[in-house]
Amino acid sequence: MATEPGTGPAAGSPADPVADPSVDPVAGSRPDRVAGARPDPVAESLVEPGVDEVVELGVAQAVDLAVAEAVDSAVLPDATDPTDLAPAPATGDRHQRAVEALDRARQHLLASQHPGGWWQGELATNVTMEAEDLLMRQFLGIRTEEETEATARWIRGQQQPDGSWANFHGGPGDLSTTIEAYAALRLAGDPVDAEHLRTAREFVLAGGGIEQSRVFTRIWLALFGEWPWDRVPAVPPEVVLLPSWMPLNIYDFACWARQTIVPLSIVRTLRPVRPLGFALDELRTGVRPVPPTSLRSRAGWFHRLDGALRGYDRHPLRAVRRNALRRAAEWIVARQEADGSWGGIQPPWVYSLIALHLLGYPLDHPVLKAGLAGLDRFTVREESPEGELRRLEACQSPVWDTALAVVALADAGLPPDHRALRRANSWLLDEEIRVGGDWQVRRPDLPPSGWAFEFDNDGYPDTDDTAEVLLALRRSDGDPRTPAALERGEQWLRGMQSRDGGWGAFDADNTRTLARELPFCDFGEVIDPPSADVTAHVVEALCARGPSDSASVRRGVAWLLRAQERDGSWFGRWGANHVYGTGAVVPALVAAGLPTDDPVLVRAVGWLHRAQNPDGGWGEDMRSYRDRSWRGRGESTASQTAWALLALHATGHGDGEPARRGVDWLAATQRADGSWDEPQYTGTGFPGDFYINYHLYRLVFPVTALGRILTDTPDGTSAGAAAGADGDVDAGADVGVGAVAGRRG
Repeated sequence: MATEPGTGPAAGSPADPVADPSVDPVAGSRPDRVAGARPDPVAESLVEPGVDEVVELGVAQAVDLAVAEAVDSAVLPDATDPTDLAPAPATGDRHQRAVEALDRARQHLLASQHPGGWWQGELATNVTMEAEDLLMRQFLGIRTEEETEATARWIRGQQQPDGSWANFHGGPGDLSTTIEAYAALRLAGDPVDAEHLRTAREFVLAGGGIEQSRVFTRIWLALFGEWPWDRVPAVPPEVVLLPSWMPLNIYDFACWARQTIVPLSIVRTLRPVRPLGFALDELRTGVRPVPPTSLRSRAGWFHRLDGALRGYDRHPLRAVRRNALRRAAEWIVARQEADGSWGGIQPPWVYSLIALHLLGYPLDHPVLKAGLAGLDRFTVREESPEGELRRLEACQSPVWDTALAVVALADAGLPPDHRALRRANSWLLDEEIRVGGDWQVRRPDLPPSGWAFEFDNDGYPDTDDTAEVLLALRRSDGDPRTPAALERGEQWLRGMQSRDGGWGAFDADNTRTLARELPFCDFGEVIDPPSADVTAHVVEALCARGPSDSASVRRGVAWLLRAQERDGSWFGRWGANHVYGTGAVVPALVAAGLPTDDPVLVRAVGWLHRAQNPDGGWGEDMRSYRDRSWRGRGESTASQTAWALLALHATGHGDGEPARRGVDWLAATQRADGSWDEPQYTGTGFPGDFYINYHLYRLVFPVTALGRILTDTPDGTSAGAAAGADGDVDAGADVGVGAVAGRRG
């Protein structure tokens, strides 16, 4: 069972705890709820459409319904020449190929289940994970040559031809990522005149050098004297003392941001400098960035605020500063998870280790010892012709992967009493969180429940995982605990609804956009407002027993209708991007009872048809978060094709020609082992900044889509019948793709 954050074996602090509810609302107070601004749900995205681009329900109802007459015919992208399309196979052949593809994929997915009942695919991000790991170990004095060389070998292998490192496969080089990778390779002993460092250096200088890097990169450099602390934006530790009703208190920030800001406030205050062993002067241009000066802009005002905070840093109230540092340390320690992590994610984890060490925690203190040991489980090692490769996952997703896998296998025809589903059901029930967390600051009276993304993140359950788990629990039977867990989970989801009717991932009403304006906060999204994909998943979960007329569902549906964009799509917060958002929202609206010929859904189907690639698949590049012209455009991928097919199926168009071409693409591109190649990143951490390749997405979503579509077509049910009640594949078989490729630890 989940445990209270901070009560595990790693909890502890040299200082006595402070139980002042007015200072730390999580300690048991009932703070006033912040009456923050209610941002438009669509305008909160990085690619922000104007208000006039948001489809209101009244406008949607006036759309010409004649569009619906064409939805089952092949609607091609505007620039597509029909002669470019591959000829469709004969109907009988294409159906049989799809059935065989589903059977292979289902067998592969079954074989990748862990004996303990869960599924877990690798979660790949970018090389800042490895670079910062080496820099952290250098700072703490624990870096080893073996770890360094294996990690450097991985970093070198990810470099692009132009010398840069990107944040996603095939993406443009990123300045800050390249600087951190360069520093890590210098740490590994790569000579400055080596060809790969020369090309990297040229890329960095062309992009403005260290002077134009992000705040996080400059903090890492400042730790080693390669950037002046005076030129790092201020974030005083006194922020932890602010009550929850005051603007810019730590609970105005998203959970991942607040867990990062608190330890960094300690690091920024103490300003440590430790030896790196070399200088990075060759990455400087000598051109100092020009700060905003106009008081007519928010940036100008916040630059003035940053200057004032720096002034306070030089002459703080000593008693207040001491208390703030003590409270910040206690806040951090209380949130360490049982596995030694903070939030189950890399940024707060590494900064918390550094911050506590600077405050005097020795490396053998239980908190630091557990934190360092926990990183081993997030480490993936594999052999290559050049030697061992070592890389780190920024996070792990076993709960999410397991819920998606259960739904996929059930859709593929596995009966509810199949042993794989029963094992997964039992494991998911064990993962329910029955203790409080930071989410109670906004919802103090809501009884605890919910599920987290990771193995151990009990302080931060999220609505997205909870919704998917509830959908999964309904697809298996035999465990008497299930009905009560479903009731608790649904109650928690209803209670986490934001005032505007949508759902954010980790907190309710986490919408104070002022937090984004701080100069310190240039590392990605720092608030957690409602999003279309999360809201859709929650609505779908609450309607799993049939269309619901509850107030929560009505308000959620209204939010989704307001959030539709003029082109018919929805923005995807946690997946790429409009294909993901649309693929999530359309099935949810249908589950909630919206007629499939409603103009809102007709427009969505039309957008999906127009976004289909000539090869029959769907894809959307991560650049769509910053460049509107990429919306719905990109190389076809298995996961994104499946998302589009799920929406088409939900609206009754799973047997139309566009859907058939999508199924053909999946069947034609499947690997012999039943999975699909998908080097493209289709998961999103921070839109515009941080992206994820979920290795299991390429398998679970095609299985779901093929299962649903084939079940609704002649003889489609035969695809899932072969497994029988007990199945014929051993869990944990060595299947390579879908499970993490490499060994952990």
